[in-house]
Amino acid sequence: MPSVWQALGRGESVRDRRRQLELAHERFLGYLGVAGPESAAAETELRERFGRSPALRPVVLESWLRSQRGTIDPNRVLERPALDAEELAELRRTHPISQVLPVVRKLLFDEARETGLIVAVGDAAGRLLWVDGDSGLRTRAAEMGFRAGMDWSERSIGTSAPGSALALDHAMQVLGAEHFNRAAHEWSCTAAPVHDPRTGAIIGVVDVTGGDNAASPHLLPLLQATLAAIEAELQLASLRALLDRPRPVGDAGAGAGAGAVSDTESCVNRDPSAGPLALDELSRLHIHDQGPSSDSGLDQQREPHRDQIHVPVRASRRRDASGAHAQPDRFVPRLLVLGRDPALLEWADGVASLTGRHAEILLCLAASPQGWAAAALAEQVYGRRSSEQTLRAELVRLRRWLTSEHVPLKLGSRPYRLEGPLRVDATDTLDALGSGSNQLVLAAYSGPVLPGSTAPLVESLRADVDATLREAMLEYANPDALYDYAQHWAPNDAHVWETLLQVLPPQSPKRARVVARLEALSASIV
Repeated sequence: MPSVWQALGRGESVRDRRRQLELAHERFLGYLGVAGPESAAAETELRERFGRSPALRPVVLESWLRSQRGTIDPNRVLERPALDAEELAELRRTHPISQVLPVVRKLLFDEARETGLIVAVGDAAGRLLWVDGDSGLRTRAAEMGFRAGMDWSERSIGTSAPGSALALDHAMQVLGAEHFNRAAHEWSCTAAPVHDPRTGAIIGVVDVTGGDNAASPHLLPLLQATLAAIEAELQLASLRALLDRPRPVGDAGAGAGAGAVSDTESCVNRDPSAGPLALDELSRLHIHDQGPSSDSGLDQQREPHRDQIHVPVRASRRRDASGAHAQPDRFVPRLLVLGRDPALLEWADGVASLTGRHAEILLCLAASPQGWAAAALAEQVYGRRSSEQTLRAELVRLRRWLTSEHVPLKLGSRPYRLEGPLRVDATDTLDALGSGSNQLVLAAYSGPVLPGSTAPLVESLRADVDATLREAMLEYANPDALYDYAQHWAPNDAHVWETLLQVLPPQSPKRARVVARLEALSASIV
């Protein structure tokens, strides 16, 4: 049985699969036309109608539902780029992936030209920065808006491999009519997110697009392996940036004797025959993000010295406190609650939506690894009018559901706790903000924690994330990032708009919009 992230099983008929998907897509949109995309009952009905269909993978159905919630037009053809020529050039120059572009070219672009495929590299917001590969195919793809500078996030175009891979933080394939947009139905694609190997934050996406061969079963693991190599090269780029920095005279041996060697030097100058570095070795390096130099150009990127060091960053298996091997992050179950109602739970072999109560319980358990007494957990989930009996019944249902879906997550009792790791996107966001990855967080941020929940712990976490993001945006004070934040997440926050007016360049065309918004806010107060 194929993984839910794969579009086809080995030996499965592509022709039959395409026919089933076209029919499912037309039925889905046909029902939307009758019920209305904003009908409260429509989503429940759609999930019941299509959730058991063997033609539709759960990850695709959930993406279609997100697309209809965002009122995406399935007939829209992208025409206006999200980035003008100047913005595109600047992003290409400063994006972290530009540091390892020679590796991307060698592993993907050159191969794509020879095999009749297209490779696209985008940022964390889903905007395509580089598109290369078969020239004839690129011309055809450009006609539907698949070209550099265009926004292929789910928010813009609906279900697609690059947009959905970013939304779910997981490699996946999309075949034909699994795309929400009809213009993309002749295409298939495989995409995977690119992570900062130090923080785990998403920094971009790599997509392979073409005909049916772009969704073949072997391509997904192949792309994931390629991404691991790219992320390892990103780690190496950070090491080189650290070593290339000028050092004060006498700094290297200060207090250590003439023969002392730093952790960084011992790792980078080590014998390559010693094998790959383990993560505990990397943890001693204390690498800080230097960013690309201001005059870096893509044509001047140097080829990495592969004989110096090999760092399989995300492929390494870490040990936990007990000395046992811990699960790699990509296999740890992850709870997605930002801007979602219902929440999603994803794990190595699947993804599913949760009931509101189950999401609240898992969020509470993830927030307290040491566990909760029944009364305390009930109060965090239900508020002051809590009922331990109601909580216990809900926990029984949650355990049963986790078992039936084969989710690798167990609930312990006395105290109630999780017996294993569970990542939460809201917590990841707070961690990323704490490390200064403000612009990447904003690009990936999709809304408040469980917007409809009134559970006390959820409300507290929601307020914490919102306040931390707001403070980070105000302190960061990048005009473009702050403008994006004000537009989408702080439309009525006068202080944010006032700060934006202060940091915008005098000739910025955005100033008129900011002044108009401030006047509207002032008038509403009066």
